[in-house]
Amino acid sequence: MPETVSSTHPESPAPDGNDPRCIPHKLTKPLPIGDECRYPNYSAEEQDVWKTLYARMVELLPGRAADEFATGLHVLDLEKDRIPALADVSRKLYQATGWRICRTPGLLDAHDFFSYLAQRVFPSTDYIRARSELDYTPAPDCFHDIFGHTPMIVHPRFADFYQKLGQAALNCQDAATEEGLTRIYWFTVEFGLIQNADGLRIYGNGIISSSGETQNSLTHKVTKHPYTPERLAAQPYDIWHFQNPLFIIDSFDQLENEFVRWAKERALL
Repeated sequence: MPETVSSTHPESPAPDGNDPRCIPHKLTKPLPIGDECRYPNYSAEEQDVWKTLYARMVELLPGRAADEFATGLHVLDLEKDRIPALADVSRKLYQATGWRICRTPGLLDAHDFFSYLAQRVFPSTDYIRARSELDYTPAPDCFHDIFGHTPMIVHPRFADFYQKLGQAALNCQDAATEEGLTRIYWFTVEFGLIQNADGLRIYGNGIISSSGETQNSLTHKVTKHPYTPERLAAQPYDIWHFQNPLFIIDSFDQLENEFVRWAKERALL
C-alpha cells in the first residue's frame, strides 16, 4: 500500500457563488505518477461517500452505460467499499493500454492537463465530494476521475483517441480552434453517448459519475445529434446545469477517425 498522507478536501463554494475547485491550477513542478501517488488518510465519512456513490451508480448504470464502460469497470475491479489507491489503478491501466495516473491537486490548467494526456498519463484528484453533492458536482473529484474516467481508458480505441486529443491541443496556436477542442472534449469524453447494439448508451464520464445526469441524459428532455467534430466544436456548454444537447457516436472507431480527420485539416496532428 502506498504511504499514507493527510486528506485535503478543497474549499466549499464561497458566499458569492464562486467555487475555488473550478479555478484551474497552473503547475510549477511535475505531478507524482503511478507508485509515487501516496494514499491519503481518508475519514470514515469520505470512505462512506465513495461506498454510497459506487453502490448507487452500479445500480443505475445497467442498461444505460456503454458496454465498453462495463468491460473497463470489470477489468479494473475497483474497490466498492473504500476509495481505490491511484497507484493501484495506475498499474491496472498500464497493463491494459499503457496509460498511467498522476495525482493532481484539482482542476488543471488546460495546457498542463493536455500535456499529460499526450504522454498517456491521466491526471486524477484523490479527494472526494461532500455528501451534499452526491447527485452532481461541477468540480472534479476522485469518484468522477476514477469511477467515471478510468474504465473507458481501458478501451484501446478510446485510449488512443484520448491521447490524440492531448497531442492536438499541444499543437494548437489559435484561440478559436483551442475553444473548439475544449468543446469536443466536453461533448465526447465528459458527455458522450454511443449507439450500442442494444440501444443508446452513455460513455461520457461526466454523465456516468452523476446519478442526476445518468437519469436525465437518455430521456426525451435532452436533444441529441449525430457526432461530427465540426458540430461539437461550435456548441457552447454550461457546467452548472444538466447538459443539453448531447451527441451520439456510432463507434469508437468513428470517434477517433473523425477527430483525426478534423485535427489534420487544422494541422494539429
